[in-house]
Amino acid sequence: MTPNKLVFKNITRRRGRFIFTLLGIVIGMASFVTFMALGGSLKSEIERESAALGANLVVTPKGSCAYEQVSILTGEQLPTTITAEEVASIRAIEGIQAIPYLAERSAIDSRPVSVMGILPAETKEFKGWQITAGAYFPTENADGAVLGSVLAEQFKLLPGSEVRIRGTMIPVLGVLEETGGKDDLTVFLSMPVAQQLYKQQDRVSYVAVRVDKIEEVDLYALKIKDQVSLGVVSDKQMLNSVLGIVGTVNMTLQLIAAVAILAAAFGIVNTMMTATYERKREIGILQAMGAARSTIFKLFMLESAIYGLLGGIGGALLGLAGSHFAAPYISQNAATSFVKGAQSSIDPLMLLGAVLFSTLVAIVSGLYPAWKAAKLSPVEAISYE
Repeated sequence: MTPNKLVFKNITRRRGRFIFTLLGIVIGMASFVTFMALGGSLKSEIERESAALGANLVVTPKGSCAYEQVSILTGEQLPTTITAEEVASIRAIEGIQAIPYLAERSAIDSRPVSVMGILPAETKEFKGWQITAGAYFPTENADGAVLGSVLAEQFKLLPGSEVRIRGTMIPVLGVLEETGGKDDLTVFLSMPVAQQLYKQQDRVSYVAVRVDKIEEVDLYALKIKDQVSLGVVSDKQMLNSVLGIVGTVNMTLQLIAAVAILAAAFGIVNTMMTATYERKREIGILQAMGAARSTIFKLFMLESAIYGLLGGIGGALLGLAGSHFAAPYISQNAATSFVKGAQSSIDPLMLLGAVLFSTLVAIVSGLYPAWKAAKLSPVEAISYE
């Protein structure tokens, strides 16, 4: 009997134990792949949203924390404490372009969506938007909505249809060309209409500022602080702050996955140790037939590797499906919005790496049982009952 056939026979000899051990590895690796897929590409997702904001400085309500900075990038609802007078003071500073936003939330077909009040003409120029269907706001206080491309597609909304915002039917004027950011999932209203619907007269959530001289961005930040008693953060500061917060989410996911894999590794150790004691007589016979200790060691290591390879493949496939189906059920909030955005990008190399990692973990787990099996003397092994 060849070594490969012997290994296959030994693995499947106790089918129940084989299945349950394999399931432990599959579940552990599926958790690993699922969490890594959900938490993967967080950095690139955050950087993309920061670039899409198009601002060198962001003016936030006084006393706002990093959580509000995350909300700015994700389109979450924000406090509306910045007054029209403060906005006017900021916009009066020479050398900057300041665009106010009113960030709110609503629901379409019982699904939450972002609603953004904007200054139509200035925001379009600031963002570089293009219209792919219908028309843009004809005036600064037009009564209508312009939708992000993904949101319009999700809810089958076309120019001429209507969308309900806070109990009011708003006509859809047009649909933006896809931007690749949170704007694709946002309902845009003219600022006066949004302020009236949400009863936030003359108040906004934050102000995006673009400076004429990027090398003097710190100087402009000081000028804004001199004019108004509000928070001012640069795009780099906000990016680092958000990366620090959301990076914690990614680290937590990785630690949970590591615990699941560790549990699977101990399952392999237990299975292989049991197999070592059960097959002492078989090991002795192999040694009596001329099998070297290195051969015994390799046979047990091959069994462990097969567990890891099969478990890795099964775990990768199950984790891939898990990340796809789990994402829609993740609660929509500032911390998990980036996770939801990043989950759609699954790197094939990550799946290959998961399979190789699973195999490596199984090989390491099998080292001690394989060493114990190879260490047995022929007399001790054959005399075992």
